[in-house]
Amino acid sequence: MTTDQNTSHRDLCRQLGGIYDEGEARAVVRLLLEEGYGLSWADVLCDGLSRLSADQRQQLAVQMERLCAGKPVQYVLGFETFLGRRFKVGPAVLIPRPETEELCLWVEAPSQPPPEGEGFQSRSSAGLLPLQGEVGRGLSLLDIGTGSGCIAVSLAARFPHARVSAWDLSEEALDIARENARLAGISVSFRRQDALSPPDDIDLWDVIVSNPPYICQCEKSAMSATVLSHEPHTALFVPDDDPLLFYRAIARYAAKSLKPDGLLYFEINPLHADSLCLMLKNVGFIDISPKSDQFGKQRFVRARKDQTS
Repeated sequence: MTTDQNTSHRDLCRQLGGIYDEGEARAVVRLLLEEGYGLSWADVLCDGLSRLSADQRQQLAVQMERLCAGKPVQYVLGFETFLGRRFKVGPAVLIPRPETEELCLWVEAPSQPPPEGEGFQSRSSAGLLPLQGEVGRGLSLLDIGTGSGCIAVSLAARFPHARVSAWDLSEEALDIARENARLAGISVSFRRQDALSPPDDIDLWDVIVSNPPYICQCEKSAMSATVLSHEPHTALFVPDDDPLLFYRAIARYAAKSLKPDGLLYFEINPLHADSLCLMLKNVGFIDISPKSDQFGKQRFVRARKDQTS
C-alpha cells in the first residue's frame, strides 16, 4: 500500500471499506490525520494531504496498512485522549472510552445526584467532603484494574493532595500506566495485584473505583472485530455463568478496606445492573445508586460503606 501526492481523503477512506462502514471509515481517517499529522478538516478539504513530506507519506502508508489489518486507530497512533490528556496505549491495555470519562467526573463531583434521582441521600455526599475542600487533601483513593492508568492519573491530577494508588495484574499494563503517570508529572503508587485475591487491608481508602472486566463470552458476536482481535481479552471478558466475578471480589474487599462512609464506584455492564445492586446490598453497602451514561444505559453504580460497618 502506498500514498503519494495524489492520494485523497476519499482514497484513504475507501481503503478501509472492508473494515468499517462509510461513516466509521471517515471518522478513523479524520482522527488519524488530525492527531497524527495536525491536519484539520479544513486542511484536508483544501488538499492538505498533498503537502505531506515524503517521510510523512511513507509513515501514513504504514499506518494505513495497520488500519486495514483491523488494528484500532488508537493503537496505530499510540495514544488516546482521555479527559483532555493523552494516554499511551498498546495491545496490553484497553483503549480508554468516553464512558469511563463519565465515571471519573462522577467521582470528582460526588454530591451530584444521579439523573434518575435513585437512592442517593444527602448523608452520602457528606462522606466525601474532602474532595470539595482543599482539593482532596487527605483523600485516599484506589483504582482497581488500572490498565493504561487513565482513571488513576486523571483523578490524581484533579486531586493533587490525595494519595492515589492503582492495581493491575498485568505487568505490561503497569509499565504503560507508570509511563503515563511519568509523562503527566503525576504521582500514583502502582502495584501488581490480582483483584480476585486482594489483600486483607482494613479502613485504608476513602474511595475505591474500578472498571473491571464485565463482558460475557456470549456477547462477543455483537462486538467489533477490531476490539476482539486486538484489545486484551483478560481485561474484557468474564464467564457467562459468573458475570459478577470481579465485582463480587472487589465489593468484598471494599467492604473491609473502605473507611466508614467511604464510596465504591463501578463501571458496569447494563445487562447486570440489577443483580449487581442486589449483590452490593447483600455485601452490606447502603445508598446504592445506579447512574446512566450519555446514551441512557445504566453504566455506573456507586455505593457507600455504612458508618457502623
